[in-house]
Amino acid sequence: MTKIKICGIKTVDDALAAIDLGADLIGFNFYPKSPRYVEVGHCRGIMSTVRKYGHVKYVGVFVNASVDEINAAMDTCGLSLAQLHGDETAEMLSELDGKAFKAFRGIPENINGFARNDAPAFLLDASVKGVYGGSGVTADWNGAAELAKKYPLLLAGGLTPENVAEAVGRVKPWGLDVASGVESATGKKDPSKMKAFVQAVRDGEKKV
Repeated sequence: MTKIKICGIKTVDDALAAIDLGADLIGFNFYPKSPRYVEVGHCRGIMSTVRKYGHVKYVGVFVNASVDEINAAMDTCGLSLAQLHGDETAEMLSELDGKAFKAFRGIPENINGFARNDAPAFLLDASVKGVYGGSGVTADWNGAAELAKKYPLLLAGGLTPENVAEAVGRVKPWGLDVASGVESATGKKDPSKMKAFVQAVRDGEKKV
């Protein structure tokens, strides 16, 4: 079954709704320039309510943060994984000792040293100049499909309830990552859109 990550969560209500509607992973964005940015203390408050849902993985999204900053945020909030969405090196990944996965903006030329041995191996997002995720632009699905044959990848980039079933059929990814595609306003999740997204993923799986 394809995993679903709902990213850019900013409130307890949105986190609880996402979990209730079937999210397997919940993402918190610690990049200060993101419109979905949450402070570590705020994330810790949300996690104090939702961490009892142990079947869900909780992910911190970081852009060019240091290993110490990442570890501190993850420890403070009690997060499972770090998503490295900037220009981080393979050395940084290894320093984070299996707790982090790399996000690529566009099809990477070189994956050596960046693919985790666990799922997700990495995330594949759209390539948008100057934007570190959440752009609403779709990724290269043809390139993603080739990589998905070899790696359990997480597909991001412009996914919506309207196009995600096609993405499942064409790419066959391990998981799907959505932020703007299930929002009523930037940073505010829409329960009806989240429900429609999850349903579209399950419908798409039936056709694969």
